[in-house]
Amino acid sequence: MIPLCSPEEARMPTALALGSFDGLHAGHRRVIEAVCQQPASGIPTVVSFWPHPREVLHGETRLRLDLPDEKLHLLEPLGIRQLVLVPFDRQLAQFSAAEFVDQILLGTLQARHIAIGANFRFGRGREGGADTLRNLAEAAGVMVSVLPILEDSVGRMSSSRIREALAEGDLKTASDLLQRPYRFQGEVVQGRGLGRQLGWPTANLQVDGRKFLPGLGVYAAWAWVDNETFALPAVMNLGPQPTVDPALPSAVEVHLLDTNRELVGRTLRIEPLERLRGQKRFSGLEELSAQISRDAQQARERLQDSAG
Repeated sequence: MIPLCSPEEARMPTALALGSFDGLHAGHRRVIEAVCQQPASGIPTVVSFWPHPREVLHGETRLRLDLPDEKLHLLEPLGIRQLVLVPFDRQLAQFSAAEFVDQILLGTLQARHIAIGANFRFGRGREGGADTLRNLAEAAGVMVSVLPILEDSVGRMSSSRIREALAEGDLKTASDLLQRPYRFQGEVVQGRGLGRQLGWPTANLQVDGRKFLPGLGVYAAWAWVDNETFALPAVMNLGPQPTVDPALPSAVEVHLLDTNRELVGRTLRIEPLERLRGQKRFSGLEELSAQISRDAQQARERLQDSAG
């Protein structure tokens, strides 16, 4: 797997694609392809800020479609050889556009080729854009590629569109924009055992709090245990438990269909396929159990159709 490293640890010189590339949609891939097509100019590298500048400057929570370690698996097949995370703090935020190019891109990373999307901004107060980068880098003999914003029949290709689709539980649109299935993972932690009492044992997932998750609801999903290569059919509930205890926080609960395995301490990778219904409060546990049975059957049918 390609390395995840700081600017000081990077292999140099670099041919770098600069941006957050969250979701790695088709527009992002065009920027990345620009530096991979000319590997003689430097080691093909993706360079991103971490954490997101808006988290540092405005206190916003920026959930990611792809966490850094997930992105490593996605970048390698594209020809990228390292992912460099530039630590973003208030000191870096005060760098002018010229200082950022000179000290970080040309100095520390020894860039020989830089690729960005046409809307990329950098430097103090977002003062720098594509023309700024061209003027600064090309004056130092560094090639700059500025890729136009990619559009489809709906509009501009963006990570925001993927998040909106996921928030609505529209996994098909999200997967089409991502050009791959949307997935997440978490460690199975000990729950209260209520699902087992109802006859529907669930794995309670502890998911990285920085990961963007789909909208609340019940989903048909595929699941993989640890590094196993075969997918298991599952039904997943994402959200609070209005029937059991409305005061409990949202949770990710996964029931593996037609199998019974001890999963506490294991890692589950989840690929939600389709949202079956939204959250609902039932009159009691008996009604809840009956609905779970219907959910499980519906999930089983949807998964069989997708596999067939």
